[in-house]
Amino acid sequence: MDVLQQQFLGPLGRFLYSYVLVVLLIGAGIYFTVRTRFVQVRYFRRMLHQLRRSGGADGEISSFQAFCVGLASRVGTGNIAGVAVALTLGGAGAVFWMWVTAALGMATALVEATLAQIFKVRAVDGGFRGGPAFYIRRGLGSRAGGVVFAVLLVVTSGIAFNMVQANAVSDVLQSAHAVGPGWTTLGLVVLTAPVLFGGVRRVARVAGVILPVVAVGYVLLACAIVVVDITSLPRVIGQIVGGAFGIQQVAGGLGGGLAAAMLNGVKRGLFANEAGMGSAPNVAATATVSHPVEQGLIQSLGVFVDTMLVCTATAFIVLVAGPEVYDPAQAGAVAGASLTQAAVAAGLGPWTTGVMTTVVFVFAFSSVLSNYVCAEANLIFLGAGDRSINALKVWTLIAIAFGAMAKLAVVWELADIGMALMAIVNLVAICLLGRWALAALADFHRQSALGAVPVFVAAEAGLPGVLDGDVWAPRRIPARVPERELHPI
Repeated sequence: MDVLQQQFLGPLGRFLYSYVLVVLLIGAGIYFTVRTRFVQVRYFRRMLHQLRRSGGADGEISSFQAFCVGLASRVGTGNIAGVAVALTLGGAGAVFWMWVTAALGMATALVEATLAQIFKVRAVDGGFRGGPAFYIRRGLGSRAGGVVFAVLLVVTSGIAFNMVQANAVSDVLQSAHAVGPGWTTLGLVVLTAPVLFGGVRRVARVAGVILPVVAVGYVLLACAIVVVDITSLPRVIGQIVGGAFGIQQVAGGLGGGLAAAMLNGVKRGLFANEAGMGSAPNVAATATVSHPVEQGLIQSLGVFVDTMLVCTATAFIVLVAGPEVYDPAQAGAVAGASLTQAAVAAGLGPWTTGVMTTVVFVFAFSSVLSNYVCAEANLIFLGAGDRSINALKVWTLIAIAFGAMAKLAVVWELADIGMALMAIVNLVAICLLGRWALAALADFHRQSALGAVPVFVAAEAGLPGVLDGDVWAPRRIPARVPERELHPI
């Protein structure tokens, strides 16, 4: 496995990220930021407002639940283990490039989530399914393209990503509590199986309850560490900004530099916030909303929460700890969640070891559930029946077991390659279909400017083409309804 990682997986991943994905990811982010007139800034308050008014009827997946499931996919071990990996391989400057990826990715996330809503279809259980495979087929008229993306997502999200999540849990349990990988594997499988076999709505309910509480608690933990050692904050900011452009490495004779910082920042930023990757739109499509842009705004906010809050919290935790825990001169030795756990213990004391173990477990567990939702939606797109869906659930459990026992570097390389291929296909698709999302955004803005609660009707939205299906057919909702009386889900 080491030979495979060094001679094939590693070089392939570096090629995809260095020469293809960075250009597409940053380029698409800049393009959509300009075309939406900096929607991530103009509509930030509206994003918060939209999240507050997300309610839902019984049996429906609300906009808030879709936000939580999407956030569960974004806020996973990538925010703890992934940031630690970025710091050890790319130095503190990698954090700056994670911020850039997220700032631009907020516009990309809005576009892809809006497209997922526009082109979603009604499922046999009465809910909705959608995502890149669906908008590639319906929007671009390419069944083959949709199949390619669906296969990539099922393998990457259902298997590779879940290996990463399980590996992080195994890492912290073994390093902090001397729990063997075998016991970790058994525990994860026993806890995950009942939720997976309970269906998408159960996944949404579980994620909606556990994730927000733990994510807020983790950010508060990071704030406490920074407050305790507030004098280190200027040093940390200097490390991040100086390292982003190779200044610190050149001055100190350290390894890495601009290329390492950018490469690892983009890779780990993409894994953490998933903007442009194409996984979160599968969750966004399941929400019942009155206008596609509503879910676009909420998923854009998810990118902000994921990177600007949770990832930044991890980076500050590690960097504030100083050279006793993290020495930038030793960059190159891969370290994951155990590094973050050690940094928290250094900042607040050994009592936090159990707290961090809980945080890593909840992040990983919620991500496994969200990854499964994405994989199932794409398996349905491929025409799978109940037998194939049950097989996916079994393979998800097998991936968890393998990931808990595999080596860290191999697991991350597999996830990176799958993630890169997914993102390349999705970014090309949303650039080609961007006019549809921009038209929906203009329709949303027009109705909002008139004081109305935006309601999307495909035939009246000024779309660049004809949208088939009855999902967005006219509905009997008044043009102007007090928000307290309207449930736009």
